Amino acid sequence: MLPNKSFFQRFWKEKKMVGAISPSSTFLTNKMLENIAFDKTKVLVEIGPGTGVFTKKVLSRMQADSVFLVFELNTDFHQELQTKIVDKRVVFINDSAEKLQDYLDQFNIHKVDVIISSLPLSNFYKRFTLKLLRTFQSCLSDSGKYIQFQYSLKQKKELTHVFSKVNITFTLWNIPPAFVYTCSK
Repeated sequence: MLPNKSFFQRFWKEKKMVGAISPSSTFLTNKMLENIAFDKTKVLVEIGPGTGVFTKKVLSRMQADSVFLVFELNTDFHQELQTKIVDKRVVFINDSAEKLQDYLDQFNIHKVDVIISSLPLSNFYKRFTLKLLRTFQSCLSDSGKYIQFQYSLKQKKELTHVFSKVNITFTLWNIPPAFVYTCSK
């Protein structure tokens, strides 16, 4: 952890980028990952990992030959992740998720099996949210999944506009409680 800089302090300072007051709980992590067939997943992307709660759990479950691209725009979080997680399967990217396709092209990756997102979509303008969601949808394989958590159902309309199938679950055991959207083409 960075000295004198708690997760809550980061939230307070950068509310548009850091969408939570504390890291995700084990319960939310399990909800986010429960529908991923890790034995069949070769390319994973995580958007907005923060302190890496999901990142560590994904790495513990993914295959030895899988690739994991992790996008973190917040420089402090990005540097912290690079310091505490060293794994040849993961590539940390300090850039915007809207450039996902550019990075897939750079790494000669055609499609993504799973995208996990912690982005605070309700903090963004609707037009930008739709642009991001369309980017994610176009980067997924035909059987790919986009998994997103939010603290309300506010983004359901945008998600169902972009993805043909949206399944919603809920966990009370997180601060705050969270909805998990599992979306597919």
